[in-house]
Amino acid sequence: MNLQSSIYRQTFLRLASATLLAVLVAVNTSHAQQPAQTSTNPLDAIPSAIPFSIPYGSPITLERAQIAAHAAMAEANRRGWAMNIAIVDSGANLVAFLRMDNSPLASIAIAEHKARTSVKFRRPTKVLEDQVQKPEFHYLMTLDDVIASRGGIPLIEDGKLIGAIGCSGGTSSQDEAVCAVGAKTINK
Repeated sequence: MNLQSSIYRQTFLRLASATLLAVLVAVNTSHAQQPAQTSTNPLDAIPSAIPFSIPYGSPITLERAQIAAHAAMAEANRRGWAMNIAIVDSGANLVAFLRMDNSPLASIAIAEHKARTSVKFRRPTKVLEDQVQKPEFHYLMTLDDVIASRGGIPLIEDGKLIGAIGCSGGTSSQDEAVCAVGAKTINK
């Protein structure tokens, strides 16, 4: 290598180093001047209180559970709908169950599942149904014991969750309408 090519090489390396340094400083400066990016994912929001944090109360009695179930059945009869109606206590244990003539066999387990989901998650199952319609809440379907179909309503007395009612046999909106009548015997 001759002296002239050595000088060219050193000059090239100095220019390349200076250019690289200038680019790095420019990038670092422009990045520092940009405002922090805000998230558009609603799951990143931090609420000030825990939603649906209704405290659990004493389990619903058999008598109260039967009153709620019979009120729901009366509404289903009034509308001409054959339903399965389940009442669970605050521990998600079955307390009362009514299976109307000609109600779908598959709906037996679904009514119980709706009631259990409602009491375990301390919210109406319609809330879960609404959430899974949004892509950011699809993870709910990976959780144990979730049924994201309306027709499960918590039973709340004196601000405490004492059980839940679940109905199945019709469309989700029919199930919810029947459940609402049964829930009104407790939720006033």
